[in-house]
Amino acid sequence: MQFAISLLIIVATALVVYAIIKTNPAKPMVLPPLPATPYEPKLPDAPAALHWSDDGRFLVEVVNESRYQNTLKELAGDHGEQPAKVPYLATLVPDDANPYESAAVAVFLDGRMTGYLSPKASLAFRANLKREEIPDQITTCDAQVRGGGVWKNGRLAYVVVLDMETLES
Repeated sequence: MQFAISLLIIVATALVVYAIIKTNPAKPMVLPPLPATPYEPKLPDAPAALHWSDDGRFLVEVVNESRYQNTLKELAGDHGEQPAKVPYLATLVPDDANPYESAAVAVFLDGRMTGYLSPKASLAFRANLKREEIPDQITTCDAQVRGGGVWKNGRLAYVVVLDMETLES
């Protein structure tokens, strides 16, 4: 009798597992189609609410994807085999429309998109905007395009550094 009950429980469990597998209740989520072109914010035509400065220390690095390297190379200009160190005015734009990151902050140099603050730095930067009572406003700071020097018969990548207080600790 006890053997029959155990066998019945095993068969019932096997049937339930088979039914779950067969009906596949956890269907994969359908993702929206990828856009034909990568997302890139537009530089708003508005004056800057504030100019940040950290007395020329340039400690905040912009996260840039490989797709911005050609832009940075153009902005760096001709610098021979030595690394570039070209000054610019950076425009920092809170990017609320960014589909990949809710607190993104885009960085533009000379009106051209060059990258973003890191996610952690973006959160700290937005907190600074709120502290200054200018949330979601466009601001500026001094910047430099650096890098691109020759090393082992190839060019190093370019980076953008900003003259503002460190946003990540």
